[in-house]
Amino acid sequence: MFLNFYKLREQPFGVTPDPRYLYFSPGHREALASLFYGIETGRGFLSLIAQPGMGKTTLLFQLLQRWKGYVHSAFLFQTQCDSRELIRYLLDDLGLKSDGEDIVRMHSELNEFLYRETKAGRRVVVFIDEAQNLSDTVLETVRLLSDFEAPDKKLLQIILAGQPELEERLSRPRLAQLRQRIAIQSRLEALSAGEVIRYVGHRLEVAGYEGTGLFTPGALALIAERSRGIPRLINNICFNALSQGCARQEKQIDSDLVKEAARDLSMDIHVPQPRMAQRQSFTHAAQGPRSLAESAYHWIKDSLMRRRLFQTSAIVLMLCGMAIYVGARSGSGTLRQQGARHLNSESAATVTTAGSGQTRVQSDAARVENSAAQPISQNSPARNPVGSFVYVVQPQDTLRDLCLSTLGRYDSTVVSEIRGLNPGLKNPEHLHAGQEIRLPTSSTK
Repeated sequence: MFLNFYKLREQPFGVTPDPRYLYFSPGHREALASLFYGIETGRGFLSLIAQPGMGKTTLLFQLLQRWKGYVHSAFLFQTQCDSRELIRYLLDDLGLKSDGEDIVRMHSELNEFLYRETKAGRRVVVFIDEAQNLSDTVLETVRLLSDFEAPDKKLLQIILAGQPELEERLSRPRLAQLRQRIAIQSRLEALSAGEVIRYVGHRLEVAGYEGTGLFTPGALALIAERSRGIPRLINNICFNALSQGCARQEKQIDSDLVKEAARDLSMDIHVPQPRMAQRQSFTHAAQGPRSLAESAYHWIKDSLMRRRLFQTSAIVLMLCGMAIYVGARSGSGTLRQQGARHLNSESAATVTTAGSGQTRVQSDAARVENSAAQPISQNSPARNPVGSFVYVVQPQDTLRDLCLSTLGRYDSTVVSEIRGLNPGLKNPEHLHAGQEIRLPTSSTK
């Protein structure tokens, strides 16, 4: 076991939904705040949609922990059931005895319980996880539970959590009544490359790791690429990489260990597009020339524009075309020469030539690391070769902790680079929660 080898108190990359390990990305904070507000204001039905492995169950536990002592809650996981079984599971989780046979009697017992709790000043909240597995008949039963209400308030709050299939099903005409009753819909999106760095650092800190730079910057960039920003996949890669590092007696996890861990988990870089997206493309193509053009535009945007080589080629072709056009009209060859200069400068952004004449192409890990950077204005002093990403400051964050967790070092050079990346930041040493700052993903020595 690698806990002693890396001096960890506990497993940092486990698969159980422990609220202590919840990383509050901007998406997680927004979803948690929306659900909290929905319960507080008695909105009735709420929903949480997320891809598998995004941590929606952990988020629900965190929400439940924040309401502990103020609500009477039930957490339902058994979604492969019929309507009678669902009501029986609900009563059992609320601590009510039921024979589970007479559904009318079970509804009566539930109604009496809700009135007692409301009279005592307590809210009743039901969490239904993996709700996409519920049949349409059971979802209709869930909708009918919202009929338990007093003249001025809902007696029962219901949170439906599930995968994107749940959102798709709720959009069907048959479930229109349930869809209309959902007052707040929250989503969890995949983590960005910069957030992956913070996510890994957060879990290591909770697990008791006191060192710095356990994962190299290249390893973290590769983890972001192979996991596609999904926390569960990040955990699997990190766990396997630490296991292999311990077996090899490696004190630091580099990109080679991450590559081997990802390969063992069969995580391919190129993920096929969902069939739904392919069907939509064919549907747009059948609607007419305008839809076909829009489909082609979106395909180019999603499939090609993310590749640095294509971006460079597109810019070069555009500049050359403009040069030829203007040159033909003015009879001047000046703009053709400018287009050639742009060709050389843009090509140098992707490929660099060594003094021996050999060509060195930028590595995959470096491309992913640099992809965390956001577009920067031409007039901004932050235009430099160091990759960067935008980070939303969380409570109790300090500049020193951020630099140590992302760069593994904190000195005057790093502070100077951060000042250059954030020209509007007056005092980097005083950060406040919610503030957005740009941090480098690597630093010059």
